[in-house]
Amino acid sequence: MKISVIQPDTVWEDKYLNFQNLTELIFPLYDNTDIVILPEMFNTGFSMRPAELSESPDGETFRWMKAIAEKGDFGICGSYVVKEDNCFFNRWVFVSPENDTALYNKRHLFSMGGEDSLFTAGSSRIVFSYRGIRIAPFICYDLRFPVWTRNRNDYDLLIYAANWPEIRQNVWNTLLKARAIENQCFVAGSNRTGTDGEGIKYCGESIIVNPRGELIEIAEADQECSITADISLTELADFRNKFPVINDADKFTILH
Repeated sequence: MKISVIQPDTVWEDKYLNFQNLTELIFPLYDNTDIVILPEMFNTGFSMRPAELSESPDGETFRWMKAIAEKGDFGICGSYVVKEDNCFFNRWVFVSPENDTALYNKRHLFSMGGEDSLFTAGSSRIVFSYRGIRIAPFICYDLRFPVWTRNRNDYDLLIYAANWPEIRQNVWNTLLKARAIENQCFVAGSNRTGTDGEGIKYCGESIIVNPRGELIEIAEADQECSITADISLTELADFRNKFPVINDADKFTILH
């Protein structure tokens, strides 16, 4: 499978400009990748104004994603603010030209930024398959909580959509590699660049990592761009068979 990570300079709270910019960044990938991965809150930036910016589950952002997926013949995914049952969710959404969909609500809300007081936390992780790859998606702050993302021998690719500030960039790079190593899987992390409406700086460095924790691709810092890599299930299965760490993993139960 070929996966592509988009690294945009997200315009603060302006969906129209972000759709326009992302469409241009994604266009060269048409008919040339299987999945396009966007950052957290890719249509607005990490804004704590969900009442003003939220959409219904089938709102304009979902429709834009569906149209892009159909034109480009790939799955597309990322998070944005959704209102459902009078609750606001930081929701990761996947859409494909085959009309497959998958949804994940961010579990670990960023309390230092007030996200926990405005949004409802998700209660379930998900794993779904697309074009033969089992995928587990998570959002930004989830990266710091390895128990929540622990591989139960049920996925091959971890995806993280993030708005990860430059001041903690070393943590981003280190933890993405750690998640790949401990879970013996491929990891793709999409991060934004630029400065948001709160004055927080982001440098990107979106990456794709192999199951050994080695960088396959890394996006240039402070640049809008995309990175693409092939990931091989054959390579993954061979590595897991030769070094079956997961067989010795601890059993555990997550208490909600």
